[in-house]
Amino acid sequence: MLPAARHQAIVDTVQRERVVRVTDLAQQLGVSLMTVRRDIEQLEEAGRLERIHGGAKLPGGASTHEPGFELKSTQLTAEKRAIALEAASLVQEGTAVGLSAGTTTWALAKELVNGPRITVVTNSVRIADLFHVGPSSGGSRADSTVILIGGQRTPSDALVGPIATAALKQLHLDILFLGVHGMDADAGFTTPNLLEAETDRAFVAAARKVVVLADHTKWGTLGISTIAGLDEADEVISDTGLSVDAQRTLQERVGRLRIVSPR
Repeated sequence: MLPAARHQAIVDTVQRERVVRVTDLAQQLGVSLMTVRRDIEQLEEAGRLERIHGGAKLPGGASTHEPGFELKSTQLTAEKRAIALEAASLVQEGTAVGLSAGTTTWALAKELVNGPRITVVTNSVRIADLFHVGPSSGGSRADSTVILIGGQRTPSDALVGPIATAALKQLHLDILFLGVHGMDADAGFTTPNLLEAETDRAFVAAARKVVVLADHTKWGTLGISTIAGLDEADEVISDTGLSVDAQRTLQERVGRLRIVSPR
């Protein structure tokens, strides 16, 4: 494929998807990651798109685009599982655990279903369904208690809005595992959905400890609404793809940074 045709294909994909990853473009176009990065650089110079960490988006400010659950659940599965395994080690018998909606917290839920007896509070129908079905070994699991709060459903299968927020204000959690759309040195932890940001802020307020689960591609991605500042997280769990600069910033700003290796 000639460079001009490749450039147009990239622009078309960004216009359709709003946010795309370098790895997805390379697979789609049948070229190397380096070629895609060079193409994105040239397209950014021409003002046709904007580079972000690990990908590209439409030119402009903070993103309000919210990819669906099905798409996100197929991306970076090794990184998400490694993060989930590390997070699961923080959960003990009898803990009241908050799980915000998202594909990384969903990966964690798959580990916790087979773990100790806990109380789970979530705004994710997908996560609640996992506990309803029971452990992977088969059979029903009645040990853990699951509280699914109500609300308006988003493309990422989160229940959000005033009903969700009001429910969370009545609860107290030992630990919250928070999934985010993006992390930024100035904006903190962000989401493209205003109602989800409000609900996630209520989650944070209800928890004694906040642990953010975010793979390396979330760094430099900016959603339109801030959930919390970096310094409001007690811990962040990410993977080895996170840049040295990003790791340095998080180590300075959060209580603890855990870096895991995908298997």
